[in-house]
Amino acid sequence: MHETRHGVALPETPREFGFFINGGWRGDRDLFERNSPSHDIPVTRTSRCTPEDVNDAVAAAREAFEDRRWSGLAGGARAAVLLRAAEGIRQRREEIATWEVLENGKPISQARGEIDHCVACFETAAGAARLLHGESFNNLGDSLFGMVLREPVGVVGLITPWNFPFLILCERVPFILASGCTLVVKPSEMTSATTLILADILAGAGLPAGVYNVVTGTGSSIGRALTEHPDVDMLSFTGSTAVGRSCVRASADSNLKKLGLELGGKNPIIVFADANLEDAADGVAFGISFNTGQCCVSSSRLIVERSVAEKFENLLAEKMKKIRVGDPFDPQTQVGAITTAAQNDTILNYIAKGKAEGARVVVGGNALQCGGGRFIAPTLFSGVTPSMTIAREEIFGPVLSSFHFDTLDEAIAMANDTVYGLAASVWSRNINHALDVTRRVRAGRFWVNTIMAGGPETPTGGFKQSGWGRETGLLGVEEYTQAKSVHIDTGERSHWISS
Repeated sequence: MHETRHGVALPETPREFGFFINGGWRGDRDLFERNSPSHDIPVTRTSRCTPEDVNDAVAAAREAFEDRRWSGLAGGARAAVLLRAAEGIRQRREEIATWEVLENGKPISQARGEIDHCVACFETAAGAARLLHGESFNNLGDSLFGMVLREPVGVVGLITPWNFPFLILCERVPFILASGCTLVVKPSEMTSATTLILADILAGAGLPAGVYNVVTGTGSSIGRALTEHPDVDMLSFTGSTAVGRSCVRASADSNLKKLGLELGGKNPIIVFADANLEDAADGVAFGISFNTGQCCVSSSRLIVERSVAEKFENLLAEKMKKIRVGDPFDPQTQVGAITTAAQNDTILNYIAKGKAEGARVVVGGNALQCGGGRFIAPTLFSGVTPSMTIAREEIFGPVLSSFHFDTLDEAIAMANDTVYGLAASVWSRNINHALDVTRRVRAGRFWVNTIMAGGPETPTGGFKQSGWGRETGLLGVEEYTQAKSVHIDTGERSHWISS
C-alpha cells in the first residue's frame, strides 16, 4: 500500500527513466538510484550514460542543426512549438512539482510556483523568437548597404544543477530554442526526472527530433565529456565557480567554445535605518531561507545600519523562528530538506566554523528532526567580521551573516567586498540612498525594497566571479546567437586594377 504524505502518495518502487536522443528513448545502462532527501526512500532510477552516448547526442543535435529542421523555421513557427510546450507544462504541473519535491526536497508550494514561472519562460521565449532581429545600416553611402544578422550559434551543451532542476532548465531551454539552436542537456544525476519529463513535453509539442537531447550521469564523466566535446559550439553551465573554471579550461583545450556561466554568489542585502524594518526583516528572512538557502541569489550577507542593528536582528530572529520547516508535501511548509547528504555536511561544517571563529548564533544553528530526511534550521549569525570563513565563502544553505555599517560609503564597500557579483538588495525609503547603492554595488541582479522579484522578461547573470553572459529576456536569446556583419554593394565597382 502506498504511504501518503499530506494527500500525496509516495512511490512504492522507484520510477525508472531512460535517456533521450534524436527523438527517442534509450536505456540498457547501469542505473543511479536517488533517495528522497525528505523521506529516505528510493524514488527514481536514471541511466548512467557513457561518453559514447554523449557523442551520439551531439551528433543528433549537429545533424538537426545543419539540416535546418529547426533553425530554418520562421520565428513564428518556433514560437508555436514553444507555446504548445508551455501548455504541456501547465497540464502536467502537479506531476512535475511532485517529482521536484521527491528528488530535490523543496516544498510543494514552492515547486508549483516555480513551474508557473517556467510556463512564463516558454511564453516569453515564444515572443522573443518572433522579435529576434538584427540591424541595418543605411548610412554607408549610396553604393553600400550594411546589415548585422543574428544567427544561432549551433549546438549548445547545457549542464544544470540540483537546486532548481526544472526552473533553471526552463530559464535556458526555451530561449536557446528561440534562437534556433539545438541542445544536449546534462542534468544533475541527483535530480534528472523533470529534465526527462520535459523531453516528452517538447516532443508532444512538435519539436523536431534531435533538437532537444538528454544524457544523464555524473559531472565527472558525462558533464566533462560534454564540456570537452569539440562539436559543441557553446556550453551553458550553472553551478559552482570552481567547476566554472574547469569549463573555461576545457573550452580552451578543445575548440574554444563559447561559454555561458552562472556561478556562485555571496549576495548582500543592505538595510538602512529609514527602511520599513518589518518589511525588511520579512524580506531578509525570505531571502536566506528560500529553497533552503540552496540558491545562487540567496541574500547571505546582511549589512544593516548600526543605529538599528540590534533592533533589526531581534525582529529578524523572531521572523526566522516562525519559519515552517518540515515535510515538503505539507502545503504549509516553507523550508524543506537539504538536497544532498554532502551539502548537508557542508552547511553544518560552516555553522561549526562560524561558532569556532567567534560569531554569535542569534537563532538556529542546528539540524532538525522532521520524521526522516535532512533538515537545518534557518540560522542567523551576528558579530561576524570580514575575515571569518562564513563571511567570505558561499555556504549554499540557510545561514545568514550580519554586519553593521555607519555610512552609505561603508555599506557599499562592504557589499562589494567579495569576489562574487550575482545579486544584491537594498532597503530604504530614501530614493537617493537606494539609487546610489543600486548604481555602485556590482551585481547582475538588483532589488530595491523587495527580494527575488521579477520575471523572465528581464535578463539574469552575474558580475566578477559569478559568471559570464546573460540568460532570459531578449538578451537571453541573443546570448545564443552570433552576430554576422554583411555588406552589399549596390553600385559599379571602382576597379583596383586598371585596364
